[in-house]
Amino acid sequence: SVSNVAPYEPDSKRWKQITDAVTYHLAKDMVPVHTVKQSGFQKLLKVIDKKYQLPSHKYFSETALPALYDDCRERVADELSRVQFFASTADLWSSQNAEPYVSLTVHYIGPDWSLRSRCLQTLHLAIENSVKGNKRIDHAIGVCKKLASTFSCSWKKRKALSVAQAELHLPQHQLITETPTHWGSRQEMIQRVLEQEKAIAQVLAADRKTRHLVLSWQDTDVLQSLTKSLSPLMAFTDVLSGENYVSVSYVKPVLHLLNNNILAVEEDDTQLAKSIKEKILSYLNLKYSSTDTQDLLDVASLIDPRFKTQYVSEDKLAAVKARVVTEVESLLQQDVRFAAGACNAETEPQGVPSKKLKTLGSLFKANPSGPSAPTLVSEKDKILLELNHYLLSPLADSESDPLIWWKAQQANFPRLCKLAQKYLCIPATSSASERVFSTCGSVVTCKQTRLKPDAVDRLVFLAKNI
Repeated sequence: SVSNVAPYEPDSKRWKQITDAVTYHLAKDMVPVHTVKQSGFQKLLKVIDKKYQLPSHKYFSETALPALYDDCRERVADELSRVQFFASTADLWSSQNAEPYVSLTVHYIGPDWSLRSRCLQTLHLAIENSVKGNKRIDHAIGVCKKLASTFSCSWKKRKALSVAQAELHLPQHQLITETPTHWGSRQEMIQRVLEQEKAIAQVLAADRKTRHLVLSWQDTDVLQSLTKSLSPLMAFTDVLSGENYVSVSYVKPVLHLLNNNILAVEEDDTQLAKSIKEKILSYLNLKYSSTDTQDLLDVASLIDPRFKTQYVSEDKLAAVKARVVTEVESLLQQDVRFAAGACNAETEPQGVPSKKLKTLGSLFKANPSGPSAPTLVSEKDKILLELNHYLLSPLADSESDPLIWWKAQQANFPRLCKLAQKYLCIPATSSASERVFSTCGSVVTCKQTRLKPDAVDRLVFLAKNI
């Protein structure tokens, strides 16, 4: 019948469902809008539903995507309007067409005590600082890069490497190329070169043109020193760079562990390894040495039930506790003012209120006789009692989620939980902003260099928030 072949009307429910799905696909998967003009995509939709007629790419860029952006923006704004405490990260980035962008992310704890983050608009400096300017290190890393490039550009070399690995009983692994935006890839490149050193030397020595790339003992010594010094930091860097769990309270424990264990100088360390460790520790300790930063980290670790006062020095403990009491008292006063404002907004009853009859209880209030009334405890004393009770309670498991702990214990510590919501949402690094740059790179590609800044802002916002 005609109804079975007639196309859907643009105001029909089915047409809107498919169009919304296509719009979501373009935004979430960061697909170029001109995808809707490609024959393969159009054929896919025809096979799915032959009665659906795909709108033009102009409709998606000028109508559908802006409408989705407005809807998502309104939802995020409504969600953030109910957030009392949040932390933010920001960073700068330039696209392929040299347009400058700044990313802004916010992080907060939701009503269900889950850690949430939103991108509103479009780290490892200590490690870079420790190896910067050292000619021996620069040379050794340069050789690693040439090795990775040599084997990645020659299928014969890769085949010969595979044969050498089998003969030497080494893992069948390919070399890794460094990615400048991810410092960990440099360490992975070095580790892979050291792992395959014998196989690499066997392949390169068989070719006069590549013999000069064989690692010298000096380069090997440098790479081994780098691996010994920097490898332990990879796990800590990954942990502190997360945004889906509490990380700020880890900073003081990690610094303590780095200073006293991981980066402590050992007797068998080479002079280069000692120098790298000392530079890293010097940079980190200086970076977190300011009074304001130390105060923030002290409170953050104290309010984490896994650590409490473990990493707060004895001479600062009294001051940190006093700061916690003062800050909690201030937060409670803010809540009272907010509640009072909400009450005043309600309509007051009209007319003269009727005279209230006295009750027997009111007579005892006016003329107390018998036992003296109990002394009222001030709010400050209640906070101090609650804090002491919290500090005396057992530590949570080191692998547990502190937000789950606070969700279960907020009835026992109703005042301190406010402080937990304020501090535990703070990210330890600005990695969240840098992850936005990865999204930007997927939006502003070599095929989409003419995107205007406001379009980039909308597309990145949608990709990160829908």
